[in-house]
This record gives sequence, structure tokens and C-alpha cells, in this order.
Amino acid sequence: MTTKEKAMPYKALWAFAMTGFICIMTETIPAGLLPEISDDMSISLPTAGQLVTAYALGSLLTAIPLTIATRLWSRRNVLLATVWGFILFNTLTAASTNLTLTFVARFMAGASAGLAWSLLAGYARRIVDPSQQGKAMAIAMIGTPIALSAGVPLGTWLGHVVGWRLTFGAMSILSILLIGWIVMCVPNVAGQSKQVNLQFGKVLTIKGVKPVLAVVLTWMLAHNILYTYIAPFVEASGLGSNVDVILMVFGLASLLGILITGKIIDKHLRTAVLISLSIFWVVSLAFGVAINIPSVAFIGAAIWGLTFGGAATLLNTALADAAGEWAEIAMSLTVVSWNSAISLGGIVGGVLLQSYGIASLPIALLALLTISFLTVKFNSRYAFPKTR
Repeated sequence: MTTKEKAMPYKALWAFAMTGFICIMTETIPAGLLPEISDDMSISLPTAGQLVTAYALGSLLTAIPLTIATRLWSRRNVLLATVWGFILFNTLTAASTNLTLTFVARFMAGASAGLAWSLLAGYARRIVDPSQQGKAMAIAMIGTPIALSAGVPLGTWLGHVVGWRLTFGAMSILSILLIGWIVMCVPNVAGQSKQVNLQFGKVLTIKGVKPVLAVVLTWMLAHNILYTYIAPFVEASGLGSNVDVILMVFGLASLLGILITGKIIDKHLRTAVLISLSIFWVVSLAFGVAINIPSVAFIGAAIWGLTFGGAATLLNTALADAAGEWAEIAMSLTVVSWNSAISLGGIVGGVLLQSYGIASLPIALLALLTISFLTVKFNSRYAFPKTR
């Protein structure tokens, strides 16, 4: 193999990262703009929170069917289809004044994201030499912490200045630019072989896969209950007007978290997961007893972000390790589990907020994180082995 063939295709990998960036931005922008959306559409805060739920349901319900339907397509055509989906449905969200239509647009945007997440990891691995696959995945996935650290706070600030609708319009413009980037810089590869037809159920029978998916569900449910309702949550500390700053603190810490994770994951994956869950548990406890103190909100957001930053890398790696040769198909299942957590986060958080008030959210987090920690603790052979 020539030196040219071994060169890392950075332009293509950064296009993948930008796709992930748009996925996360489209998903999370409503979280920072719930009051504005609520006022503009004359709906309650919990109802506005269901815009995040609708997006997650789109990914949850369509990831596997769309992955099956497009498995024979060339990978670049699938990637382009997902980005065109963001252009169409973000534009529709920005323009719609009908609540039902807005929810449909959010659902379909989520479907675009579900297909994108099922595609990106495998695509990144296929365009590089096997010795470069880990680095390629890290670059392709870095769009998430960048979106959380810079994009979402910027989007929240922009929404406060020009309105939430124009913020979604800006996402459509960014997606149009990404289309050109993909066409020029991303190499095309063939779709999957017909021999891998409909093997999703088989993956669930592999030892270790179910425990990892269970941790994805419970850990990310705890995260999304808090993240979806972060705006009303921090109002208790008098920081309601500074939610964009809170999100920036969280996102910057997340970026640091993924950088740390990249250095320790090969030797200390299990330990990193256990430590992350333990620290998030302590932060949730602090939120429960002292959320009215502004410094607790800021410091807690930073520590929470640090534990969250490496979560996707840790859990996807654990799932790929457990699934072995079925790793690519397992990625579709983790999209389902991940987005189940996002959709349930909006629903459960909304019910708790409306029925029991903001103080009930940390209690739910403590329960879910305890389940996650125990699942990892008692699955040390196949799911989260002590040595990799």
C-alpha cells in the first residue's frame, strides 16, 4: 500500500464531524430556547420540551428500518440523503406556525439523524487503513462535543437575539454548505453486501450487548432528563437568563472529557465508565440539595460535562468490543437505545416537572445512575471487561 493510500482523509472525516455537529445542534437547540418557543407558539414548557422528544422518536423508530432500506446504497448517497433531510425539515420547523406540523418536522429531522448516526462510524472506518480506524472514529465523532461546547450556546444566544426560528434557518444554510463539502471531499464506498441481511435480532443474543445497551439507556436517560429541562432547572438558582453560559460551561467541559477519554480508553475503559457514573451521581446529589446556589449550578455543569464528554466514545467502544464482527449492525441498535433515552428524557422530565416540580429531577437522576453503575459493576466479563 502506498503512502498516499495510508494518508488520513481529514477533509472527509471533518465532513463527518460536521454532520454529527448538525445532528446534535438540531436535536438540542430547543433545550436552550424552551421559554422562547413556549411563548411564540403559546404552549407550556413541558409541551415545548416534547420537540426534543419528537426528534428523538424519529431517530428511535426509523434508525433500523432506514438502515435496512439503504444498506445497499453507496455510503455517500446515504450521507447526502441525511443532510438533505436536515435542510428540508429544519427549514420546515423554522417556517411552521402549526404545532402538529412542527412536531412532524422534528420527527423527520430525527429520522435523518438516526440514519446518520448508524452510518458515520462504519463509514469512517471504511475509508482509512485498519491501523487508523480508532483515530478516524475519534475525528468523525468530535462534532458532538464541539456542538455542545460552542454550537449549542451560540445557537441559544442567537435564538435570544434573532428568535428561535431564524436559528433553525441558520442550520439549514449550514447544511447546504455541508452538501458541497461532502460532494467535493468525501470518497464514495459501496453499500453493504446482501449477506448481512436482517441480522439485527442476532446481535442482541451476543453476550455483553444487552448490558451495554442497558447502560446507554439509563445513563443517557439521566443525562437527558436534566439537559432537556436545563433552562427551567437553573432558574432555581437565579440563572435563568444565563442558560447559554451554563450550556457553554457544560460543552467546554465535555470537549475536555472526550480528549481525556481518547487517551485512556484503550487500557481503562471499564474504570472510566465507573468513575464517570460515580461523579455524575455525586453532582446529581449536589444539585438536589443545593441547586439554589449559583456556584453549584456552574461547577456542577462543568463536572457533569466532563463525565458526559467521553460517554459516547466509551459506550460505543464497549458495544463494538462486545459485538465483535457485528459491530456495525450493533451501532444501529445503540442509536435506538440512545434515542429512547432522549425521547424518554423529554417525557419523564416533563411529567416530573409538571407533577412534582424541579426538585424531583435530581432524585430521578440518582436512581437511574445507580442502576447504570450496578449494571457495569456486575458485568465485567463480556460487556465491560477488566482488560480489553
